[in-house]
Amino acid sequence: MTVNISEKILAKASGKDEVHSGEIVDAEVDMVMVHDLTGPLAVEAFNRIGVEQVWDNQKIIIILDHQVPADSIKAAELHKTMRKFSREQKIRLYDVGEGGICHQVMPEKGYVIPGRLIVGADSHTCTYGAFGAFATGIGSTEAAAVFATGKIWLKVPETIKINVNGKFQKLATPKDLILSIINQIGIDGATYKSVEFTGPTVRDMDIGGRMTLCNMAVEMGAKNGIVEPDEKTRRFLEGRAKISESLESFKSDPDALYEKILDLDVTRLEPQVASPPSVDNVKPASKLNKVKIDQAFIGSCTNGRIEDLRLAAEILKGKKVKSEVRMLVIPASQEVYTQALKEGLVEAFAKAGGIVCNSTCGPCLGGHIGVLASGEVCISTSNRNFVGRMGSPEASIYLASPATVAASALTGRITDPRELEA
Repeated sequence: MTVNISEKILAKASGKDEVHSGEIVDAEVDMVMVHDLTGPLAVEAFNRIGVEQVWDNQKIIIILDHQVPADSIKAAELHKTMRKFSREQKIRLYDVGEGGICHQVMPEKGYVIPGRLIVGADSHTCTYGAFGAFATGIGSTEAAAVFATGKIWLKVPETIKINVNGKFQKLATPKDLILSIINQIGIDGATYKSVEFTGPTVRDMDIGGRMTLCNMAVEMGAKNGIVEPDEKTRRFLEGRAKISESLESFKSDPDALYEKILDLDVTRLEPQVASPPSVDNVKPASKLNKVKIDQAFIGSCTNGRIEDLRLAAEILKGKKVKSEVRMLVIPASQEVYTQALKEGLVEAFAKAGGIVCNSTCGPCLGGHIGVLASGEVCISTSNRNFVGRMGSPEASIYLASPATVAASALTGRITDPRELEA
């Protein structure tokens, strides 16, 4: 056989022995997720379909995470809609204070399993590819159709294989790698393609790093990002989910066909920063050291995991955030928040002059907490720096790793974290 992991999963989901890029498949969905912004639209569309019961209430998850706790009457009404729907259909809902950001909660609670086809009404659903699942974002009306039928049609994507070698320098991270990749491929260079991350560097990477890579695959237009599952995958999921099939079942064939193969070496990779207004406008952090900041944000579904908080806290330890800089830290889930408390990370952030918020999308959403005024600059560990993404369309957002954001919070300007080591 000459098929890759994404093709294997889509073949399984569509009941075929084999599928190849360009084919249209009618696939059975293993799990679908909606949240408080996309869910109400999905419920409205589902009600218009005229079906009384969802196809399988055990395969639908609702997570309140975007505007949590509710910051307006409108947000409160959206939450109320989702609570009502979950009660009526007996669907599992993770409410305020119970879960956290959807893309962290889904794998934590065992809903992401290698070989599954998972769809979510959020573009960063591709994060789950870090566990060897085919995961992709869909629209709210598509989610409604899945609620009703349990199926979705997909075109099997062509695949770009990104083979990564070498060892990261100190304070260079998977976030720097994915920013560098997006800089090379462009924001539309992988449109409707699968991006398979592989190579010794990816195999050595922890699960959090793999999640960061797959999370941002959509920022180059990809349908999904994916990493072959291994023992690290199994260890993360142990006690969270049952893996019924061998992980070997979901690996690309040695002679699998790819649209292109990109070979990279991270040995000399410097900390990277994406400048506004585009995620592919990437430069080394050292080249942007004259850019002053007003806000530093550590969190989001890209870099709000415990590994990210540990890295940031280590840089901030015993130091103070620069005056006139606001530093917001948002753990990606209640589980991460609790672990950060146990490890003293929350105390470290507070002593440094930061504010630790509840698990939510926060500033990444724009319109909730951490909103920017005109002319203000934020350096963020999130995944998008579009105009108006974090408040005023006249504000500027720079994207970087937790190490770079923490270092910048201390100096008041964009800072290569290695500068503080000198």
